[in-house]
Amino acid sequence: MKNYITESEKQTKIGGKYDVIVAGSGPSGFAAAVSAARNGAKTLIIEAQSSIGGISTSGLMSHFTGRVESKLYSEILDRAHAKNYFDCADKTKIDPELLKITYLEMLREAGVEILFYTLVCGVIKEGNRVKGVITESKSGRTAFLADAVIDGTGDGDVAYFSGAEYFLGRENDAKMQPATLMFKVGGVDMTRAPLPPSFETKVETAKGELQALAKKILPFPAGHVLLYSSPIPGIVTCNMTNCIDVDGTKAEDLTRAEVVCRMQMEPIVNFLREYVGGFENCYIVSAASLIGVRETRHFIGLEQITEKDIIEARQFDDQVVHGAWFNFDVHNMSGASLDETGVQKNFKQQNGYTIPYGCMVPEKIDGLLFTGRNISGTHMAHSSFRAMPVCVGIGKACGAAAAIAVKKNINLRDVTPEEIRNLIF
Repeated sequence: MKNYITESEKQTKIGGKYDVIVAGSGPSGFAAAVSAARNGAKTLIIEAQSSIGGISTSGLMSHFTGRVESKLYSEILDRAHAKNYFDCADKTKIDPELLKITYLEMLREAGVEILFYTLVCGVIKEGNRVKGVITESKSGRTAFLADAVIDGTGDGDVAYFSGAEYFLGRENDAKMQPATLMFKVGGVDMTRAPLPPSFETKVETAKGELQALAKKILPFPAGHVLLYSSPIPGIVTCNMTNCIDVDGTKAEDLTRAEVVCRMQMEPIVNFLREYVGGFENCYIVSAASLIGVRETRHFIGLEQITEKDIIEARQFDDQVVHGAWFNFDVHNMSGASLDETGVQKNFKQQNGYTIPYGCMVPEKIDGLLFTGRNISGTHMAHSSFRAMPVCVGIGKACGAAAAIAVKKNINLRDVTPEEIRNLIF
């Protein structure tokens, strides 16, 4: 029996023609779309989920970690914080529903067209140049044409369909960081609740040290305690589910991760009620509608950022992102907690590094830019630049570059970093 079928040739309708198309609306894709539109480009953003924000909203992320020098990032924080119903001084804490509204307002003000419930499943190419994307949705199979396409899918789906070169996960063995389903619990007494923010944070209790207890009691590969307060009193975000050996580019693996992580939620809540002060009466409020995939494809660009660049806080001459900072947040690929290569609270380098434009430009494909965690970088460097504030900075640079290329009718690779900096810094 053949393991494939042959489909008959068919015509695909064209849904529209744009200056810039952004695939994926996580923090980086969102930033790219806003940046392109604010700089005069007719822009469409395509999102498979029902809301803007990716992991920052649908993924139920607790807060923005890391930092970047970006007026757009500051604008996101200020506008979302202004909507808070409660007195929360920390602007980096996320109320996902209010952040969704903030993103929508900013896109609409910029004039970006938005298309939800739509999956990018292919590209339109002429030679080595991407000319648009193919989508699938309830509306059917549709083509959208563009002078520039920005891949903000996280996994680099558009770049993959285009034939851009990449490697998976860690260079020596293709292992990828584990997946997590974030969830929130309510009923927490915040006056007594310890909130370990990192794997390296130890909390001594009358029944034992929390990280050690979690590793002993929770179902493998869960086994660590990461808890974060929210802008809403009594609500805590749990970053404690865990699924290893997940390839986020495969639907079968994503399904397994969803099932494994969701089945860990009740044991985690029972653990919190039994062993963590202030959580005695906690209960599940909500869980993410999007599994948190930390790492998949790393694409090959004109340049590559490395862990050495980050450790040394390198200042590239052709930088288009500056003031970027985060630790080496590598989650254990064989179980719970921090990987032996990762460094969180003990990360010593506190100075901001930069990212050059070449990391966003495919080596051999024209008409396309990488944005977010799929830019050209090593496995270890990725564990730092995947932080959402840094991704916003990357997206803003990509959007500006695309707008410049369209306006000047030049290739994306021919846009100069100086031109980009003049628009974004």
